[in-house]
Amino acid sequence: MNGASGTRNLRSVEEQLARVLDAVRVLGAETLDVADAAGRTLAESVTAAHDIPLFDNSAMDGFAVRAADVAGASPESPVSLRVVADLPAGVSADPALGAGDAARIMTGSPAPTDADAIVPFEDTAGGLADSLREVRVLRAPAQPGAFIRRRGADLRAGDELVPAGDRIGPFQVAAAVAAGVSVVTLARAPRVAVVSTGSELLAPGEAPARGRIPDSNGPLLEQLVGGAGAEVVLAARIPDDAHAVTEVTAQALERGADVIVFTGGVSAGAYEPVRSAFDGGGEIEFVPVAMQPGKPQAFGVLGAGCLVFGLPGNPVSVAVSFEVFVRPALLAMQGRTDIHRPLAPFTADTPWTTPPGRRQYLPAVVDVAARTVRPATAGGSGSHLAGGLARARAFAIVPAEVDAVAVGDAIDVMLVE
Repeated sequence: MNGASGTRNLRSVEEQLARVLDAVRVLGAETLDVADAAGRTLAESVTAAHDIPLFDNSAMDGFAVRAADVAGASPESPVSLRVVADLPAGVSADPALGAGDAARIMTGSPAPTDADAIVPFEDTAGGLADSLREVRVLRAPAQPGAFIRRRGADLRAGDELVPAGDRIGPFQVAAAVAAGVSVVTLARAPRVAVVSTGSELLAPGEAPARGRIPDSNGPLLEQLVGGAGAEVVLAARIPDDAHAVTEVTAQALERGADVIVFTGGVSAGAYEPVRSAFDGGGEIEFVPVAMQPGKPQAFGVLGAGCLVFGLPGNPVSVAVSFEVFVRPALLAMQGRTDIHRPLAPFTADTPWTTPPGRRQYLPAVVDVAARTVRPATAGGSGSHLAGGLARARAFAIVPAEVDAVAVGDAIDVMLVE
């Protein structure tokens, strides 16, 4: 890698993100059934309502025994026990076991209080067959307590299961249900309006024509917003008209939007409706950021407290800008403890060029096993190359002072899938 001096008069990514996060306020909380909570952020920690396991139970299909009764068992000298009970899963019986007694038991069934070990079927002469009267034990348990899952060995009632500020996913839902939790307190999902600007835009499925292109930014943002635990309350497509921007902003506020995300209309061209509608009003700031793609950025807060993002119009710029600025803000609004995707070092397996003085976020293909990374498209880092997003599973992040990447260079990679 070779060094390159940074471009002047550009705001750094860190400075722009700091301005965004300084404006974020954590939203209120709501209570939901735990089964409906996946993907959301906890406003209060989840604590176990009861022990896991709930009771001592068998880890194997076999026989509940008193370990001392079978301590000398071997294939040459098997120990015979009377089978005095049968314990399938779901029973609550607690049969007494005297000297020389055993209970046939299935995995998950409550272990008798008098038992202190489980002998698996595999360690008996007859196994499952003919096991309701007598069993011959061929191998002694390794130690008392063998194959018994003790009550509370995983969690005790009152233990913290998931801390506040964490995302609750399928694994956490399962653990909460297992611990007797039925409802959880969650951060309210941010309400987001997604607005694509551009007189050239067609609705998905409309017939293409010269000068007209499909609006891929709207569907892209709707998916990204949902993935960040937020709710889309308005999805709109408007022409390059400042009045249309004003009208859709009013609609978004009427629907209770906490965030409005515009795509397009924020640069320095002749037809920039977002800039025309907001520039000079003092609420929204338009600034170039030292990144590629995503250089033109707009951000501010309307009087009602609604955050407004203005992202560039090209699809790759939208994806990058969302990851760098919008997603962290949405997570911070939910009180998330970790608002940034993790970075991991990979090795470039092909060379590519980078923009002078700007941090590059390159849609990339990664080989996780080989820890290698390469551009997702042969066209390089063009912000209009939406087709490459289909292959991208990550963004390769190259510092602003680097003017070229060589094979073998270490590159920080942000995995997004």
